[in-house]
Amino acid sequence: MPAPHGFAYARRPDGTVTITHGAHRAAVLRGPRAALFLTEVEGGDPQLVMARWTGDYKRGNERTARDHPRNRR
Repeated sequence: MPAPHGFAYARRPDGTVTITHGAHRAAVLRGPRAALFLTEVEGGDPQLVMARWTGDYKRGNERTARDHPRNRR
């Protein structure tokens, strides 16, 4: 599985963290969730962490889509 890319995050002076993907806002984290995210993003691969926090990592429908008649070979 290729690693996700294109995510970025910005800290705001009020403590919120905004995660963007390309030019689109993917998530806004506030309070304890923002602090937890910042500690996690410093300790690992930032792209994977941001993909997981925004829910754009695994959707759970990969197997279903593979078995759809349109996608069979």
